[in-house]
Amino acid sequence: MLQAAATQGPELRDIHLPAPPSWWPPAPGWWLLAILAIALCVFLFLYFYRMHQRRLRRRALLAEFERTASSKMDAPALAAALSAFLRRLAIRTMPSAATLAGEAWLAYLDARLGGEEFSNGVGRALIEAPYRAQAEFDAPALVALVRRTVQKFCENGVAHV
Repeated sequence: MLQAAATQGPELRDIHLPAPPSWWPPAPGWWLLAILAIALCVFLFLYFYRMHQRRLRRRALLAEFERTASSKMDAPALAAALSAFLRRLAIRTMPSAATLAGEAWLAYLDARLGGEEFSNGVGRALIEAPYRAQAEFDAPALVALVRRTVQKFCENGVAHV
């Protein structure tokens, strides 16, 4: 019996395969990918949230303008209301706009819009009409000019300040 065992040699076990890799803990590359995915999700959430807030503010701004423009008031009061609305809007970008008066105010508005419609056009009513008992100007043209200016302010990002 010893001789039979000696000729066969020691009893060997078959090759053992290693255990399959565990899913936990993940490899460092998966941790990095997870962190990048979370950071991207947070960035996208904040971006779309801010864009939504900006859109809401712009809508509120345009709605306030429409209420001001469509209110039934006489010409001097309409010119004063539109000028006050534009001034509140301008103060958001340049606080020193509160001190502008007369021609300087119209020049500022012209620079924002890119033309001379305030200084040499119907926009002059903003500084002249509020101080007259009976002001004569083209109210629909003034409202259209102010609407374009408000939209320009919104395009330049004033509405989200």
